[in-house]
Formats: sequence, C-alpha cells, structure tokens
Amino acid sequence: MQEWVVGLFQNYREAAVLISILLNIGISILGVVPSVFLTAANIVVFGPVGGTAISAIGEAAGAAVSFFLYRKGFKRWAEKQLPAKRWIQTLLTARGKDAFLMIIGLRILPFVPSGLVTFAAAIGSVGASTFIAASTIGKIPALLIEAYSVYQVTQWTVQGKLILIIFSIIIMYLGIKNRRT
Repeated sequence: MQEWVVGLFQNYREAAVLISILLNIGISILGVVPSVFLTAANIVVFGPVGGTAISAIGEAAGAAVSFFLYRKGFKRWAEKQLPAKRWIQTLLTARGKDAFLMIIGLRILPFVPSGLVTFAAAIGSVGASTFIAASTIGKIPALLIEAYSVYQVTQWTVQGKLILIIFSIIIMYLGIKNRRT
C-alpha cells in the first residue's frame, strides 16, 4: 500500500500534500484503517520533518472531519450501541478540562483505537473545539514515535532492525497468549 501511495504522490507532485491530507481524512472517517502506511509514504516523499508535519496536519484534519460526521450521523443510534467500557462511558459524559485531558491521554496511547475515541467524543458531551485541540495535541507524541519508527525501518538502520525485532516478538507473544485462552 505504501508503494502505491508513494507512486501516487510522485505522479501528482503538485497535489501530493492535498492528496495526503485527503487520504488521512478518509482513513479517519473509516476509523479502523491504520495510517502508518501513509505516514511512511509521507516520510519517503517529503522527508522526515516534512512528512511528519504533513501527517500531523492530515491526522488533525481527519479527526475534526470525522468528529463532525459522527456527531451528525450517529449520536442517537450509538449511545445505545457502544460497548460498556468504562473509559467510553466516562468520555461520553466528560466536559471541559476533564474531556480535554482524557482525549489527550487516549490519543497518546498507541493501543486505543483512534476511531473509537473520535466516535465516543462525537456522540458525547465534548465540544468540537475541545475535541479538536485535545486530539491534535494528543496525536503529536504518538505521531512522532510512529514517524521515528517508520523512518528508522525505511532507512534500515540498527534502530529500525531493533524496532522490527521487538514488534515481531510482541506479535508472537500476543499470538501465543491468545492461543492459550
């Protein structure tokens, strides 16, 4: 997928930044597609700093667009359908500073699905400006870690090799752990 996106950016060089942001918005709306391949393509085409900045803009735009679409289309339906997870219920009723800090925290955690955070905030009591600000701030550390990792892997440095080895070990451990249960 990354190669296809890199090719797209190279074929449409003058519109590549806009295409990247639009792809990020689409990924955010879908809510379940990881954006790591897009971050990787951005870094390959625009360099580590430019690619990370474009990814940050795209992720922020995607979160904002998703928030408004989810709020408009799913609020009534989803309040009854969401899982009864404590953090989701807390986010549904959070407002102001509490909502702001919770969204930042959830965005920083790499294992919390971004789409679910956006969805829960959109159908809850969180204001749009609070969500957009907190979401953008929270995505920055996670995106920097992702961009660093992607860059190291694409450059095939010692750190990149270590990242892949550690990632592989974690995946294998989770597979073994799930097999036992």
